[in-house]
Amino acid sequence: MLEIRGLTGGWGPTTVIEDLSVTVQAGETVAIIGRNGVGKSTLLELIVGRAQRRSGAIRFGATDFVPLRTYQRSAAGLGYVPQEREVFASLTVKENLAVAQRPGRWTQASALKLFPGLANRLTSLGRQLSGGEQQMLSIARALVGNPKVLLMDEPSEGLAPVVVEQLVAALKSAVGDGALAVLLVEQRIEVALDLASRCIIMDRGHVVHEASTASIKADSTRIGELMGLGAEARVN
Repeated sequence: MLEIRGLTGGWGPTTVIEDLSVTVQAGETVAIIGRNGVGKSTLLELIVGRAQRRSGAIRFGATDFVPLRTYQRSAAGLGYVPQEREVFASLTVKENLAVAQRPGRWTQASALKLFPGLANRLTSLGRQLSGGEQQMLSIARALVGNPKVLLMDEPSEGLAPVVVEQLVAALKSAVGDGALAVLLVEQRIEVALDLASRCIIMDRGHVVHEASTASIKADSTRIGELMGLGAEARVN
């Protein structure tokens, strides 16, 4: 579904990602973890087309993404939930969903069923929502675009534990039928391993380890060493 080969790029003159390769199969959820500043978010921005690619291939099925603008990648079936959420502050919840709607199984009604808390805020402006509500709206807005692959950058960041639990349950429901592939960047390792079937560990712009989440959970001390956090770091 999504194939990244030998990707190098970053911001302006700064190279953040170097010779990196990643694949995501149809219906698969893949988590990317690593310390802050290793290039996880920049990788997603390169796939979306907002960071500057220097070399390497980005393919989406049979489509070459390299010559395409960000909006063209979105139209081809790529969804994105950015780290800063980026909801339209001056639009209502209903309007945020309406501007992103494309034909498909995800409609405003099905998105609101996934996040029922938003149903009572349809006339609220984006800037009037709490952090958790903005995150839910950002995800719902991406879903109603009916993507084939969804990129998510730190969806649990800054959220209270109870909101994170609700978010994880909603995401599991959204991908449960295998119709949507997800590439997830997540700082909370336990959330990443709960959602994903495969996990990629990044360090300094490179992939340093890739394995099933089951094998990573079985050796919880090694993940800290691979991330450069020391053997004392464990997965709860």
